[in-house]
Amino acid sequence: MITKVHLGLDKTMAQNEDDRMIEKWKKRMHVFGERVKRFPSSAWETACRVGREDPRRVTHALKVGATLCKGLNRGLGTLLAGALAFFIGFVGKRSGRVFQAVFIGGSVFLIGAVATYMRFIPYIKKNYDYGLVIFLLTFNLITVSSYRVESVLKMAHDRIYTIAIGCVICLLMSLLIFPNWSGEDLHNSTVYKLEGLAKSIEACVNEYFYGEIEASGEIKLSDDLIYKGYKTVLDSKSTDEILALHASWEPRHSRYCHRFPCQQYVKVGAVLRQFGYTVVALHGCLRTEIQTPRSVRALFKDPCIRLASEVSKVLIELSNSIKNHRHCSPEILSDHLHEALQDLNTAIKSQPRLFLGPKHKHNKIATAQVGQERHGKASGFSISSVKTDSSALFDWKTKQSKETDRKSLRTQLSKIAITSLEFSEALPFAAFASLLVETVAKLDLVIEEIEELGRLACFNEYKLDDEVVVTCEEPRVDVTQNHLPSHGGD
Repeated sequence: MITKVHLGLDKTMAQNEDDRMIEKWKKRMHVFGERVKRFPSSAWETACRVGREDPRRVTHALKVGATLCKGLNRGLGTLLAGALAFFIGFVGKRSGRVFQAVFIGGSVFLIGAVATYMRFIPYIKKNYDYGLVIFLLTFNLITVSSYRVESVLKMAHDRIYTIAIGCVICLLMSLLIFPNWSGEDLHNSTVYKLEGLAKSIEACVNEYFYGEIEASGEIKLSDDLIYKGYKTVLDSKSTDEILALHASWEPRHSRYCHRFPCQQYVKVGAVLRQFGYTVVALHGCLRTEIQTPRSVRALFKDPCIRLASEVSKVLIELSNSIKNHRHCSPEILSDHLHEALQDLNTAIKSQPRLFLGPKHKHNKIATAQVGQERHGKASGFSISSVKTDSSALFDWKTKQSKETDRKSLRTQLSKIAITSLEFSEALPFAAFASLLVETVAKLDLVIEEIEELGRLACFNEYKLDDEVVVTCEEPRVDVTQNHLPSHGGD
């Protein structure tokens, strides 16, 4: 009887397991069917979004510099590989069938090892990595095929003709019909990065004094403007280097046919990243756990907002000078900027109690209490050293239970201890003000590199009657997205 009951339970459990598996597979098939139904619409939306981000992708994808770089690498790699493969095949055929196989195998191994090692050389990897890949593929194809195929010359001719036709079509499309210049993209991205930093600084300071600051929580919509501004700068290193590499291959196509200073644009990008790190730290002051009370912040609101506004104006002026191909004003660091710095310095000096702190009597009492606690710890150590093992074990257990209770309150106690410090109200603002002043100090480096860029690019001289129009237009290309290859040859 018991055996029958067990058999019935086993059958029931097996049936339930089969039902669960069937339901699981039904759900998977349903999800798969839904994905298949959504695939056409999602693919169409993705294609439309990519086209809207940069309309040039619809007509032509490669830039002029990338086309010239890849075309030259492919052509040179194919010609060198073909010539070397024919020479090895000629020597192998003159030496007999057996020696030909050994000679071809050794040549493929040796030349492949040398070419692979050359790819690790920085200069070659930067400029000719794609050509080395084509060289290896073509050399192996022709050399190995020459051992069994007699008409290798015809195969090489076909490959050369195919490459020549492809290069001519790409050059016509890139240079004459739909030119897409890497130098212009690098120029526009530099302008956009300066404008993004200007927006970030001003929005960050306004958020600090007018917005609701929350130490922990999700990022608000107001933070998106701050984050997008400096994120473009911090993520631009690889993009700038690749654009500069491709721009170095491009012919002089501007109206004045000046040499494009691509490496100086890279230096400007490096200085802007250093400036962006300060903006990141400034933004971090909005997310700290300990915040200066709003009443204390209000004491320094006007000079800080004016200082941020002046820094933003300088960055916008620099972006306009690059956009309009002219030197910036000699008085770009205006008196208003220095006045704002002096006013902030005066406001800080007018509140010495916040930053220097009064000498209270309870400080001496606290110092005495700390001395007594240290003396008690020292004496406790000397007494416990002569205790018996049982008493020491009991004390150890008591200590462990206290530490367990203390761990649950460690977070709250640490915050209470920090907020009870004498300078807890002024320290967060001191960090914020220090970083704001640091942005002013780093403006000199940015101005110096941009002036050097104007000298190398032969910018127009600044005229007093030039109208400075401050605009922050969105670029044609979303420079925050790096759609470029991972190395210069691709």
